[in-house]
Amino acid sequence: MQVHGDQTHKQEEKHQMENQCLAKKVPGFCSFRYGLAVVLHFCNIVIMAQRVCLNLTMVAMVNRTEPPHLPNGSAVERLDDGKNPVYSWSLDIQGLILSSVLFGMVVVQIPVGYLSGLYPMKRILGFSMLLSSVLSMLIPPAAQAGAALVIVCRVLQGVAQGIVSTGQHEIWVKWAPPLERGRLTSMTLSGFVMGPFIVLLVSGFICDLLGWPMVFYIFGIFGCILSLCWFLLFYDDPKDHPYMSSREKAYITSSLPQQVSSRRQSLPIKAMLKSLPLWAIIINTFAFIWSNSLLVTYTPTFINTVLHVNIREVHSGFLFAPQNGLLSSLSYLLAYICGIVAGQLADFLLSRKIFSVANVRKLFSTLGILSPVIFIMCLLYLSSSFYSTIIFLTLANSTLSFSFCGQHINALDIAPSYYGFIKAVSALIGMIGGLISSAVAGLILNQDPENAWHKIFFLMSGINVTCITFYNVFAKGEIQDWAKETKNTRL
Repeated sequence: MQVHGDQTHKQEEKHQMENQCLAKKVPGFCSFRYGLAVVLHFCNIVIMAQRVCLNLTMVAMVNRTEPPHLPNGSAVERLDDGKNPVYSWSLDIQGLILSSVLFGMVVVQIPVGYLSGLYPMKRILGFSMLLSSVLSMLIPPAAQAGAALVIVCRVLQGVAQGIVSTGQHEIWVKWAPPLERGRLTSMTLSGFVMGPFIVLLVSGFICDLLGWPMVFYIFGIFGCILSLCWFLLFYDDPKDHPYMSSREKAYITSSLPQQVSSRRQSLPIKAMLKSLPLWAIIINTFAFIWSNSLLVTYTPTFINTVLHVNIREVHSGFLFAPQNGLLSSLSYLLAYICGIVAGQLADFLLSRKIFSVANVRKLFSTLGILSPVIFIMCLLYLSSSFYSTIIFLTLANSTLSFSFCGQHINALDIAPSYYGFIKAVSALIGMIGGLISSAVAGLILNQDPENAWHKIFFLMSGINVTCITFYNVFAKGEIQDWAKETKNTRL
């Protein structure tokens, strides 16, 4: 057994050296696999822009000077010659409209995660992207008909966006060489943080110059154009791409020797439930989304209650001008940079054999989960001014992106055949964590306003430290036995 294990290890080392030699002869950034990452990057930017733009335009859409007495919110007045129709929607209706997109996303997570490993994703993702974009352009006329129709559009949009955001992970099973997974996936995932950054910067200008409906039309049109590009440029299997060089095809396919062309028939549920490396990924994703939701949702509240500054109402100073959103967008920009840098550094460490796959994933998961804890502690005990508070909050938000090269792609290392399904399950559990974190924080703020922030941040820190400790103990970097395509492991 030991001799057989040594031979297998030597064969894997030899195969890896051959791939590294071949990689040097294959185009890098100017290649179809990186072109795919760029297209997905822009798709994710547009998806997030379509998702969050309503959060900003709601300020212009709602009449805040009159009581919300009209059912379903009919138009009560028009500003700027019809460019900015205003509606009387109650706070309850507004909250339902804003949260309705999440209902659609939650419903499709598990079905899409499972089906993505069974069916080609080109048409599914392309039409879902197109549907989300068309629905974005339908929101302004839907608002004319009433809030109920806007909610329907948002729920359907959540379904379409859930399909895109979850189904895309399966693409990298066949397209991402092991030594380039960090760069390709981080480039793709970084689009999710660049989207809000762009929305925060441009939405105010668009509303002022063209009217809030144009925000939905512009992002919808961009989405339709990207859908067309997707249908023209993407192929489910790199071997089928008519314009890719044979050298790049050989590099991608040869670097994935353990991939099997036949599709899995069933999920090894029992083996998955017993897998500690899989639970490490899920638990750490829970901590990531808990922290992200808490920081994104309650940062304005923290600034308002602790520093007594309402960032929505301060008009002095360019940082806080409502029309540019620079303060709010700063953390998204830095998070974007952290994600891209993490991808480059992770693949560098792997290609130079400085760390193993498992250690690289543990390193970036630790940076992404513990760095916010460190900056939050600095916020509580070292912050002495408004600007130091903003700096620590921005760093706490942005350093979460280091996790893009940690637990976010670790499932691709340990179970590529079930990558889409695992991502869906971990995302769903993470969403539940995000909802719980917001609810718990609100409860603590109501019950003990004086000591609330210490309790909220210490709870977040405790969860993060516990989850990352579990991850560092049990995370693996090699394909697990239950994830290998053998009849004996299927249940």
